[in-house]
Amino acid sequence: MALRVAVASSDGKFVNQHFGKATKFLIFDIEAEGKFDFVEVRETSPSCVSYQQHDEEELFDTVELLNDSKVVLVSQIGPGASQRVIDAHMIPIMYPGFIQEALNEISQNLDKFL
Repeated sequence: MALRVAVASSDGKFVNQHFGKATKFLIFDIEAEGKFDFVEVRETSPSCVSYQQHDEEELFDTVELLNDSKVVLVSQIGPGASQRVIDAHMIPIMYPGFIQEALNEISQNLDKFL
């Protein structure tokens, strides 16, 4: 069974987007053998209006867009958005670094996520 991960990235190399400011999420599947595959890019509208304030409809739409993912990797996420992600049975992880490194770390600890 693959673990689906949504990554907030503007360049495809780094986890470098705040959840509420992201315009796209890269979707990856991590297999039990530790390998991961790129699935697709999902575009969204930013939900962050200002510091700790969200457009509720955009926030709902972003969470819905990612609802088949188990993990959401972001550079930052506020408490309100984080709770929405958790309520949707996803795990928000702040990891401002290389996507490949983040996916490797998750794959080494796959049993904690499945």
